[in-house]
Amino acid sequence: MSESNVPLLELKPQIIEEDDANGSSLSTRIWVESKQLWHIVGPAIFSRVASYSMLVITQAFAGHLGDLELAAMSIANNVIVGFDFGLLLGMASALETLCGQAYGAKKFHMLGIYMQRSWIVLFICSILILPIYLFSTPVLKLLGQPSDLAEMAGKVAMVFLPLHFSFAIQFPLQRFLQSQLKTAVIAYLSLVALVVHILVSWLFVYGLKLGLVGTAITTNISWWVLVFGLLFYTICGGCPGTWCGFSFEAFSGLWEFVKLSTASGVMICLENWYYRILIVMTGNLANAKLAVDALSVCMTINGWEMMIPLAFFVGSGVRVANELGAGNGKGAKFATMVAVGTSIIIGIFFWIIIITFDSQIALIFTSSEVVLKEVKTLTILLAFTILLNSVQPVLSGVAVGSGWQSYVAYVNLGCYYLIGLPLGFLMGWGFNLGVKGIWAGMIFGGTAIQTLILCIMTIRCDWNKEAERASVQIKKWEEETPNH
Repeated sequence: MSESNVPLLELKPQIIEEDDANGSSLSTRIWVESKQLWHIVGPAIFSRVASYSMLVITQAFAGHLGDLELAAMSIANNVIVGFDFGLLLGMASALETLCGQAYGAKKFHMLGIYMQRSWIVLFICSILILPIYLFSTPVLKLLGQPSDLAEMAGKVAMVFLPLHFSFAIQFPLQRFLQSQLKTAVIAYLSLVALVVHILVSWLFVYGLKLGLVGTAITTNISWWVLVFGLLFYTICGGCPGTWCGFSFEAFSGLWEFVKLSTASGVMICLENWYYRILIVMTGNLANAKLAVDALSVCMTINGWEMMIPLAFFVGSGVRVANELGAGNGKGAKFATMVAVGTSIIIGIFFWIIIITFDSQIALIFTSSEVVLKEVKTLTILLAFTILLNSVQPVLSGVAVGSGWQSYVAYVNLGCYYLIGLPLGFLMGWGFNLGVKGIWAGMIFGGTAIQTLILCIMTIRCDWNKEAERASVQIKKWEEETPNH
């Protein structure tokens, strides 16, 4: 790994060598590390499940309006908003490297500067990708979606514009707070936003009879409740030492920040968009509406459960970044092992649930017998997707905490788009296996290979060298930030 590609933080080089045993048994060390991990992961799971549940509730309300409404909301949520969500979430993930390592190195004043830089970069990016929302209907038609489905999904996408801009503020705020272990406030505010969402959804859909547009409006309201709550907590005294007020210093060093944010964005986007593309490809099959309905139900369930491994993505990233920032390579390695092992156990648990209950889980979203029957045929693929995703996001979190985003971006590009998608296309259309063939090809051709490569990268990593590189980076950023 060249010196220019290592995590963008510097400090006086030092490696803190810890005695592995440290006078304690392995079980004690696992228990101690697990407590530190779950201090981040527990609230992160709750807040992510609560936030995603807002989208699930929106989709459930749409599904009970009709099959076309369910498909339109699914396309708007999973393709249009999903594209946007993945890009901005990925770019904000640069803060997991920067804030996490700075916090571990006790350079607390830098966290607020990093977050403000992220706000600037993400807001500019939000402006640049507005055409995705404004021209979503013709884009969906160009991608082969049925005309009536594209028209309705395009209208929903336009209503989601306030949601789009909320991402640019919310995602950096969450990373800023998570990196300093202030996770409880995110969980509490997510609960408040979820309660607001449920009440407003009932009012708009059943009280005011606003239909599909009403379901989309409720999502905007609840997500902005969360944004304003996090912002108020941060700037009104919740983060003394790490938030020192708005500063023009945030405009310094922007280019280096943009490069790391872009690498993070590409890495996460290539993962996030992969299964979104599955829905677009399914829209080109015969009887597309039924296929999209069934697949969207499975993808929503997968996305719901995915909030758990994504919380481990955050947890592993923060723990690894904190340890590397403190110069403790062995601690980073041990944190990785505990995070991966815990997430795999949880993945096996949900694999069993999906296999056991197959089509019953779809009753949340639809009562259509044909859709329920189609979902049942897809549950085995859903179960294996969930199992693989119990490992892959955690390893991606380790990569973010270590600053390997650019390398993992290349891995994702090769595995997902040069192997997985062509194999899915071949199995779906070449072997006439339809949506099951597309999905199977993408799982076993893309996700499985990507997970294997990330495992090899992590196993072969020299953690002491990573700690040196992380330590060598903070001073540069401090020198690029005036008055510090």
